[in-house]
Order: sequence, then structure tokens, then C-alpha cells
Amino acid sequence: MTLNEIQLDSLPKPELSRYEKLNPEIHAGLSKIGKKLHGNKIYHISSTATGGGVAELLRSQIPYEKSLGLDSRWFVIEAPRSFFEITKKIHNLFQGKPGFLSKKEKQQYLEENGRLGKDMAKILSREKTGGIVIIHDPQPLAIREYIPKNFYVISRLHIDLSSPNTSIVEFMRPFLSSVDMTIVSNKDFVKCMPWLPPRKIRIIYPAIDPFTDKNRSLSRDLAKEMMVQYGINPDRFTISQISRFDTWKDPLGVIKAYYLAKNKIPELQLVLVGFFEAQDDPESADVFNEVKKHSKADPDIHLFYNMNQLQPKDASDDLFINALQLMSDVVIQASTREGFGLTITEAMWKARPVIARKTSGPMIQIKDGQTGFLVVSPETIAKKIIHLHDEPRLGIKIGKKAAMSVKKKFLMPRFVYDNAKIYQKSLEPVHNLTAN
Repeated sequence: MTLNEIQLDSLPKPELSRYEKLNPEIHAGLSKIGKKLHGNKIYHISSTATGGGVAELLRSQIPYEKSLGLDSRWFVIEAPRSFFEITKKIHNLFQGKPGFLSKKEKQQYLEENGRLGKDMAKILSREKTGGIVIIHDPQPLAIREYIPKNFYVISRLHIDLSSPNTSIVEFMRPFLSSVDMTIVSNKDFVKCMPWLPPRKIRIIYPAIDPFTDKNRSLSRDLAKEMMVQYGINPDRFTISQISRFDTWKDPLGVIKAYYLAKNKIPELQLVLVGFFEAQDDPESADVFNEVKKHSKADPDIHLFYNMNQLQPKDASDDLFINALQLMSDVVIQASTREGFGLTITEAMWKARPVIARKTSGPMIQIKDGQTGFLVVSPETIAKKIIHLHDEPRLGIKIGKKAAMSVKKKFLMPRFVYDNAKIYQKSLEPVHNLTAN
């Protein structure tokens, strides 16, 4: 059990001039803060470097921060499978699943975090001027007690906390109470933590990077070519969901909606994508097997779960997803819990109509009937699919408004700016402490 640093040289360096064109005002604000924060230490700690929304955010956020002059670093957990089985259970409990951690599970979680904490303490002990440590999600949260006092500690919770299991909130309460600030994606997510004072809470909406392979401009001809390459007919009405194979994402509900809609749209095809990348999600293979069983070997259901399905072997999964979203007539996000659906924003950015379950994250991202649709069940998903099939102009209209909404609210410069403002305020007491 240890922490590994991600070598940021392997990640693309952002061209700030391109971001400036998206929003000159925000770019000017970032440049100003960047000068003030130049050289300050920012340590991000997360469970994994690939797969899932947190890794997706950090792969753009951290290089952006470094381009502004911050000394941002990224550490991820190397741990046995048993640890990630426990942290997946913690994740599920936070999202409201019944049950509780056993005494043995609590002990292993704390012991493994103790090892991580000692590793982190050694790294931070070299930094006499202090800085900021951001702990992403619950997996490494208990390392907080090992972090030196000259560091400002932020807990960044990305998951849906709208209806958590109270047992896990109580177990995590000492760690959540001890951090200097907690950042969540929705004001409703702090209701389960009434003991946190308002001054220690911030709300930041996540965002997408419009210049990554997954979100950059792509010609429809190239996207169409890629669909044909992978056996998807680009001339047929296509619906898709791009999410890890996880019960919270309700892929079985998507299949149910597909079969209901197919009764009215015989040419309908469904694409489900959830590449097994995230080591912190050991349940995904079991969920995929259930999905495979429910798909009944239907040739119009296309399942992508293994990177080896992409050819050539070094093909970009992000570019494939970009092409799929662009060529999808409807993109679905059927999650029964969703802190913030990056795949929703990705599809909206490509002017695709999105149908999402009416849960916490999508309710922030989508204005129902204007920039997408919020629904409550597979049956209502199916009805909206049929509606959009029968009225193609509606999908175009919704898609255009969706793209404008993303440009205004959910792109990376705004996200980095929101975080940088918090860094600036948080570093004031750190600098005062080290000065004394």
C-alpha cells in the first residue's frame, strides 16, 4: 500500500490561448490569480489515474494549474484489491445503499490509510512553506491526521450525497470534521453533514475540457467511419450510454428502455460503453456479466467493455467516445445516483439531446425540456426516445441550447478559476503560519 506520483509530463500541456477564446473574462481572472499563486504547492490525492470522472477532471485540471504557475502534483493509491472492495462499499453506502462496514473492514480501511498517511507525511515534510492538500473522495480521506499543520486540507467529495446511509456518515465524521474545507458539487450534498459550519463548505460544479480527444471538434465523416469500423450502423437511429458498468448507472434500465422503444422504432440500436479502467471499481465485471445476459445476444445492442475491442491496439478510447456521442441521436444517463454526470456535459457540448434520470447532478446540468430531458424511469426514457425519433427537429433545437449552456457554465476554465479562488483564500492562513 503506497502512493504513486503521476508524472505530469505524460499529460498534454494546455494551450492557454485556446481557452482564452472560450471566455476572455475568466481567462483574465485566472492569469491574475496565477501570478499571485505562482510556485505555491498544491497536492491532489485520488484513488486512480484512469477511469471515472475524478481522474477525467484531474487529467485536465492539474496541467492547467501548472500552466498558470502553480506547483500542482498528483498522487494516486496503489493498494490491494481488498482495499478497493472496501472503498467501493463505502462509496455505495455514501450513495444510500443499505448495510454497514464490519469491524474488520473499518480496521483495514484505517490501517491502509495509515500507511498512505505516513507516505504522504514524508513527502510533505520536505515542504517547509506549506501548501494545500486536496483529498478526492473517501478512499484516502483518513490520511488527514498525518498531514502537517502547515498544510491547508480540503476534502473534495465528487459522489452523490443526497441520501447517504447514516452509518457511513458517522464513521467518516471525524475525518470530514477535521479538514479545513469540504467541496461538493451540489448544495444538497451537505445536508447530511449539519455539523459542518457554512464557512467550511464550498460548491463547485465540475466541467469538461473542450480540447481533449473526447471533446475536441471532430468531423462527422470521421465519426461515421469509426462507427462503421466497430460494427455500428451510422444510418440507423442510435441511442447510447457511456458509463462504467455500475449498478448506480442502471445499464439494465437502459436495456429495458431500449426494448420498449424498439417496439415503435424497429431500426433502433443501443451502444453501451464502460471500459474496465478504474482499479477502484472491482464490481464492474459482475455488473457487465448481468448486462450481457440481459442483452440476449441482440445484434442491435453493442457492448464495449475492453480496450482490446478498439483497433488498432493504440486507438484512443476517448476519440471513440467522442465519435459515438457525436453520432448518437440520443445520449442517455440513467443513473439512479449521480453527483455530476461528465458524460452528460460531454454529449451536450456536442449538441446531442440527452435524456437523464432526475437525480441531483443532472438537475444542475439540464433544464428539463430546454437543454435536455429529466425522467424518472426506463418507461419514461423510452417515451422520450420515441418522441425524439418522431420529431428530429426537436433534438436539433435541444442540442443547440445544450451546447450553449455548457459553454456558459461547464467548461474547464470556469472550473479551474473556481478552484484557484479557493486556493488563494486558503493559502493566506498557511502563509501567515509559516511566516511565524
